[in-house]
Parts: sequence; structure tokens; C-alpha cells
Amino acid sequence: MTGELSPQSALGELNYEGALRPGSLDEFVGQSKVRRQMRLLLDAAQMRQRTPDHILLAGPPGLGKTTLSMIVATELDKPLHQTSGPAIQHAGDLAAVLSALTPGEVLFIDEIHRMARSAEEMLYLAMEDFKIDIMVGKGAGATSIPLELAPFTLVGATTRAGLLPNPLRDRFGFTAHLEFYDDAELAQVVRRAAVLLDFEIAEAGVTEIAGRSRGTPRIANRLLRRVRDYSLVHGRPGDSETVHAALSLYDVDRHGLDRLDREVLRAVVERFAGGPVGLSTLAVSVGEEAETIETVVEPFLVRAGLLTRTPRGRVATRLGWEHTGVPLPDAL
Repeated sequence: MTGELSPQSALGELNYEGALRPGSLDEFVGQSKVRRQMRLLLDAAQMRQRTPDHILLAGPPGLGKTTLSMIVATELDKPLHQTSGPAIQHAGDLAAVLSALTPGEVLFIDEIHRMARSAEEMLYLAMEDFKIDIMVGKGAGATSIPLELAPFTLVGATTRAGLLPNPLRDRFGFTAHLEFYDDAELAQVVRRAAVLLDFEIAEAGVTEIAGRSRGTPRIANRLLRRVRDYSLVHGRPGDSETVHAALSLYDVDRHGLDRLDREVLRAVVERFAGGPVGLSTLAVSVGEEAETIETVVEPFLVRAGLLTRTPRGRVATRLGWEHTGVPLPDAL
């Protein structure tokens, strides 16, 4: 045996992964207010037989922005064209994408705030009037050629809505702000995924995974797959003990903190007496990039109440001290 998946097995695994994504708004778990708003928007557009307004999906990673874009195309029964902001570095890149769209097609741009400025300015006219101006030639001999576009619906996704320029943000007819999930909603996500993965898991195991998923469905599905693998390899049932053993192997504790999270928190508490400590100093102390600490680790620690940000730097809270097991000094 070579250890490689056969084409049929690989295709089956891809189908499994794709099946974890909900196919309609009714199947989508959580974000109840956003789902109602989108249902109204899509139903009204279909009744008027027009393309829906452009949609901006804003929120942290892993909450379902890409899935919702796919659902929009499915609900409208239209094709979906996917691209990303970093892939559009010139106005010509965007012009090529827009000119290839068919009537009613849904264009999904992930991380839309990372588009080039020249492409953003071209997008303004395309979103409002469904046309673009293409410059031909250079210098004094350059001419502008207007190009009509097929009506389309733009679905933009961003993890940092504040970086979008106001002219672009104002051209979206509907902005959805996705929120973190609570444990009950994450439990629904885990139950649904377990059925699709044909993995029998006890309710206590579902609760255990939901509590360690940091309010994020993507993480819940990932942890469930690791528990499924552990159960398969060790021949153990999907109970809470198996969940605990599997996630301990992958350094995910009961609060959802992984190895890097705990290292950062421990560094603040043990090396810097609870803080305050600057971001760059903290990053050097744990051997990670400052951007990783700021965008990946810190938001969850702050949201969990284990760390706070002050003008002087990062400071561990009482819960943060308790989590590390280090006694809180009398002076604090």
C-alpha cells in the first residue's frame, strides 16, 4: 500500500467536507436575525424578478460568510463566481472578472477590504450602474471605452469592515454583521456534522466540543473531525471521555485555549507579573509574529475575559491568573 487515497476515496472525502456546509438558509444554524434579513431580501428580489441588492458580510473568521454566499447563489438558482481581494491587485483583474459574469450571477469577493485601490474605484461604478470604463492607450492619447455589464449581485466578505472605504461600504444595499455562536447553537452544528460524518457521539461529547469551539462553527467542525479520528483509531465510543482524550492530545483545553493561547497568557502572568506588556515584547517572548498575536490569539483571550488591552499594554485579568494556576499577588 502506498498510503495515498484513491481518486474515489479522495472524492468521497471532499464530498464529506462539502456536505458539512448548509445548502440553504433553512439548514443554516445560528445567525437567526441575519437569516431573516437575507430571506426577506432574496424573496423580495425574486418576486420583483430583479437581482438582489449587493450584500456585505462582516465578522470574524469561521462564522459562515463563504457558506452564506453559496446559499445566496443557491436560493437564487444562479451561478456563483468566487475570488478574493488579494487576487485583485489591478483594475484590469477586476474588469476581466466583471466582464465574464452572466446575467444574475453572484460574485463573491472574500477579504474584499484587501483589494487594490484602483480596483475599488472601478467597482463603485460597476455596483451602481453595471458598467465600467476601460482605459485604452497611455498618456495624451488614452481613451475611455464604456463597457456595459450584465446585472449581478456582489457578495463581499470582510473580517475588518472598518478598513473598507466609505464609498464602497455605502454601495452595499445590505450589511450583515455575523456574531459569535453560543454553546447551544454550536451543539446544533456538532450534531448536524456528526450525522453527516456518520459518527455516533453522545450528548455529553457534543456539549464538550461545543464548549471548546470558541464560538466558531468552523472550529467546532474541525474538533469533531479530530474526535472522530481518535475514536476510529483507538476503537472508542464517542463519549465525553473520548472527546476529552482526543482534544487533550491536540492541546485544546476545556475553555478552547490551544498551546499558543496558553503560552501568551502564561507569558503575561509569569514573565511580566500580569502586565502591562507591549505587543512587540509579548510576541518576542513567545516566539511568534506580532500580527499573529494581535489577530489570532488576542481577540479570543479578550473575549473570554482572560486578558485586557490598555493604553500601556496587555494586562491579565483575575480570570487569566486563575486559568494559569498562578496565585494572584496580594498587591493585585
